[in-house]
Amino acid sequence: MSVDFQTAVKKNIARENRSNAIDRLAANDERTNLSVLVQSGGLAGEFRREALEGLIDCGGTDELESLAEDPSIPASLQRRATEAV
Repeated sequence: MSVDFQTAVKKNIARENRSNAIDRLAANDERTNLSVLVQSGGLAGEFRREALEGLIDCGGTDELESLAEDPSIPASLQRRATEAV
């Protein structure tokens, strides 16, 4: 896992730094890491949503299709993934 991914999931890191790390994941087209963040139940909803938007921005169609069908993520994230596909 990348340093940015590790920064995004650590709870003792400032929110702004975690958000910036997610932005860098999207900028670097790290679709798998973004998808894992969306699926991470222990991660705050704001970061999961940001990871999903990053995945949309970098065109992660395969990952979005998978998330749209994943019953383990919140319905709101599933709907957003479905809308983006």
